[in-house]
Amino acid sequence: MTAHPVTHPAPGSCEELVSRVLAGAFGPDPRTLRVSTAFTTRQSVRHTGRTGGYHNEVLSLRIAEAVGSCAVEPGELPDSAADDCVGTDAATLLAHPLRPVRIAALDAVLMHALPHGPASGARSLPLPAGGSLEKSRARAHAVTGLLDLPPGRTVLVVGVVNSLLAALRERGLHYVPCDLKGGTTEWGEPVRTDAAEPLSRCDAVLASGMTLGNGSFEQLRTHALRHGTPLVMFAQTGSAVLPRLIGSGVTAVSAEPYPFFWLDGGPGTIHQYGGTR
Repeated sequence: MTAHPVTHPAPGSCEELVSRVLAGAFGPDPRTLRVSTAFTTRQSVRHTGRTGGYHNEVLSLRIAEAVGSCAVEPGELPDSAADDCVGTDAATLLAHPLRPVRIAALDAVLMHALPHGPASGARSLPLPAGGSLEKSRARAHAVTGLLDLPPGRTVLVVGVVNSLLAALRERGLHYVPCDLKGGTTEWGEPVRTDAAEPLSRCDAVLASGMTLGNGSFEQLRTHALRHGTPLVMFAQTGSAVLPRLIGSGVTAVSAEPYPFFWLDGGPGTIHQYGGTR
């Protein structure tokens, strides 16, 4: 039997998406869905051969078989956040005062209602087993393949991942790296901390799903919608959320639900929505 994607009109914003979820537009009433498990994943990494490293911290919430996630800046999330979520219904968590909790809950609800796969509109791509750098590079080529740009164009990269920058360089694309942490790239390029100014002079935007959790996503979405700028998202945070926003500013999504590629050396899967691949 051939699977046909579930279609829903694209919501106008993440807030409208929440309203539709609360109204039951995507399946079960979130008041009936409770978080059974809540946990944080903390990671420090420096790939062999790279001069710099980075840290990850992710809040994940489990509803039935589905896990929704939201990355945060290390140390930002209170230790009590996971405990507060356990046993709580999803509707309550969608109104939680902490944005990362709201995003993780929304992600879990949508993962439960629309798991990644052809029926939800996704193309599933295998990631090969390998070392951390090999897997990072494989993911980067899959993600950047969603950008339909000729050499010489400029991409605003929001959420700096050096493997993504390397993949853009290989294609002859220029980029403006932007990340709240600042610093420099692997090649010594300064990383901007504010995406507002370069938005108007870039041909496309490649952004992390972490922008959902830190509140910077809406600026990118509305700019892309207003100016027709391609907006490609690579999403561990909100991997089930962002595909629902294709058509409302988002052009394509490379979705990577928990467990993420950096957790082990075995094979994995990413799920792509939109784009030409």
